[in-house]
Amino acid sequence: MSMFRAKKLDLGCFINVKVIRDHSKRKAFEAAEPERQALRYVIRNTTLPQRTRAVAQLQLTQMHCYTRPTQIRNRCLLGGKGRGVLRDFKMSRFNFRMQALAGNIPGVKKASW
Repeated sequence: MSMFRAKKLDLGCFINVKVIRDHSKRKAFEAAEPERQALRYVIRNTTLPQRTRAVAQLQLTQMHCYTRPTQIRNRCLLGGKGRGVLRDFKMSRFNFRMQALAGNIPGVKKASW
């Protein structure tokens, strides 16, 4: 696991173990994505020999789990929470509400009708 941990964390949020792990997963995914795409192309190419495709599939399954896109989870930039995160703002519901009420998010205001 430590081989995937970044030497210097370029995070601007509250840091706990889950945030560090998610950051490591994102870096590992970014580094391994071209190789994953190439292997997936080889696997799906039906014109190639079956043995070549099987070897590529074996290599893909033996890659570390941190290189999978399904391992990445949206997390709040301010609090590190993994649930209730608004994609557009990358903040949890509570932090979004507090920032919006304070007027720190441009273009967002409390609804009234």
